[in-house]
Amino acid sequence: MLLYNSLARRKEELPPPPGPIRMYVCGPTVYQRIHVGNARPYVVFLWLKRWLEEQGYDVTLVENVTDVNDKIYAAAEKLGIGSAELAAEATRWYFEDTDALGLERPDHEPLASETIPEIVALIEELVERGLAYESGGDVYFRVARYPDYGVLSGAKLEDMVAQEPSDLKEDQRDFALWKATKPHEDTSWESPWGLGRPGWHIECSAMAEKILGPELEIHGGGIDLRFPHHENELAQSRGAGREFAHLWAHNGMLELAEEKMSKSLGNIVSLRDVLDEYGPEAILLLFLGAHYRSPVEYSDEAMEAARRQAEDFRTAFRVVERSEGEVPSWADFAAALEDDFNTPLALSILHAWRSAGERESLERGLAVFGLGVAEAGEAPEEVVRLAEERQTARAGRDFGRADELRQQIEGLGWEVQDVSEGYRLIPSA
Repeated sequence: MLLYNSLARRKEELPPPPGPIRMYVCGPTVYQRIHVGNARPYVVFLWLKRWLEEQGYDVTLVENVTDVNDKIYAAAEKLGIGSAELAAEATRWYFEDTDALGLERPDHEPLASETIPEIVALIEELVERGLAYESGGDVYFRVARYPDYGVLSGAKLEDMVAQEPSDLKEDQRDFALWKATKPHEDTSWESPWGLGRPGWHIECSAMAEKILGPELEIHGGGIDLRFPHHENELAQSRGAGREFAHLWAHNGMLELAEEKMSKSLGNIVSLRDVLDEYGPEAILLLFLGAHYRSPVEYSDEAMEAARRQAEDFRTAFRVVERSEGEVPSWADFAAALEDDFNTPLALSILHAWRSAGERESLERGLAVFGLGVAEAGEAPEEVVRLAEERQTARAGRDFGRADELRQQIEGLGWEVQDVSEGYRLIPSA
């Protein structure tokens, strides 16, 4: 299978099945309900896991929860509650809302707050290697000491400005690995540098290694994380002597009127609100219709179109199989997904199968994406009796009687379809 590697800037082939494929994806920072754009990496990489498993791979998917972060402290202070309380509540919301998408869960969902010993140990290694230093209770990564910094994002060291300005830094381009406790922060942990808590970037390096080991095949997340978050992860882990991720996969952003959806811009639509208004299938169809590396435009019109597509697939049991014309094969479907996970092409094949009444292939393909076809249900005995009588009338070329019986069947809320093996009964729309 080919996937685009943001690090190499080309499509690269995954190792052959069964792998293993160890995959780490950056999850949310939990301080409010996630927006529908946050759901895209969750969905895309669960889909990728499901497809790889369909192809015989042994896949382990880890998606973290960042429950220690500056944004959580700030939001909790505004609300007048403890940061740990807010993070725990927002984590519950996250699980509830993503559960509703119906895609099962990642294999592991570690919390930053439960990885503190591993984080401290990793920082100590970086200090010992001269790649990090303590200053005023903070610990910073020496960006200029790591020659490959910028290899993932293309950022030039000479063009960089401070990610977080501080008088404690040797160089304003350095970034925090550990932060001394501030007066407004209500949680802290012991460390060799005093009470404090981890910086954002080191959390992911430590959580990935704790579960997957020092080397993994795929690191995923939104394209907005490529710099500085993923760049910093790569520098930390490789600076500490780990191979870390071979392939970096980034999904495009959800956009409102050509502007990315983000909490910082204040233009968010919560996943819960979209679930309540349109349902999970419409969200999945919206994502399915765009290549994972491309942006997706979110609008009421786009969601209505996605909802109609979802209904078309759900009611595909109404379509009679036809034999005329060429219909894409399963190999065509697989080829689309094997080439950088081309879901728009795969979606077009799903529609072709629906139109042709190729229900077996359709259901198998839809299942990869957590979608399905509803069951027609079993017709009542009276409806079956009328359908059998109609068959007899047609065989005797009594078409007037056959039409009368069709009308009676429709009056009972059912539709009769003539097929090569006789007839099908489906509920009226």
